[in-house]
This record gives sequence, C-alpha cells and structure tokens, in this order.
Amino acid sequence: MADWLSHRALFVKNLSYNVTPEELFDLFGKFGPIRQVRQGIASGTKGTAFVVYEDVMDAKQACDKLNGFNFQNRYLIVLYHQPEKMLKSKEDLEARRASLAQLKKQHGID
Repeated sequence: MADWLSHRALFVKNLSYNVTPEELFDLFGKFGPIRQVRQGIASGTKGTAFVVYEDVMDAKQACDKLNGFNFQNRYLIVLYHQPEKMLKSKEDLEARRASLAQLKKQHGID
C-alpha cells in the first residue's frame, strides 16, 4: 500500500468518554466523506478513535483544522495513523515491562 494512502486514516486522542459515533461523524464529516469511524471502548483505548476518509486531502484538512480543536471541553489530538510506529511503541513498552520485572526480581520487590 502506498504511503500516502495510509494518510487517509487519522488517530484521534483525548476524546470525551461520552462522545457518540454520530457526533464524531458530524465533526469529522465537515471535511469530506468518511469511510469509517472506529471508537475505542476498552479501558486502554477509551477516549480514542480512528477516522478513515475516502480522500487523503480531506484527511489532511481535518488533521490540520481539528488538531488542538476544543470539542466537548477537551482539546483534540489528531494524528495520521502510523501502524508501524504504534507497533514499535508496543514492542518498546513490552521490553520496558520485562526490564522492570527483572529489576524487581533482582531487588526482591513484588
């Protein structure tokens, strides 16, 4: 998949836990047709969403205009979705957890 195609997907953070998918469609739909909105519902993903546009230029405009936008008394963080970066971040977290577990064991801390 071409790199520019992946920029149709935006990752949104700092959403209100009470926001509805309809409200996200209304807000992000102002910038162009949306293919999909996926909202985080698990404890670790609540307050986040993925918004996928039909057109990369619509996604760019939404990212430029909505990053830092005050929505429901919260300032949104809107980024291009970068799966390879998220995977690396997850791997780094797992490595840090393993290192911490080893240090706890070494020092007799439960």
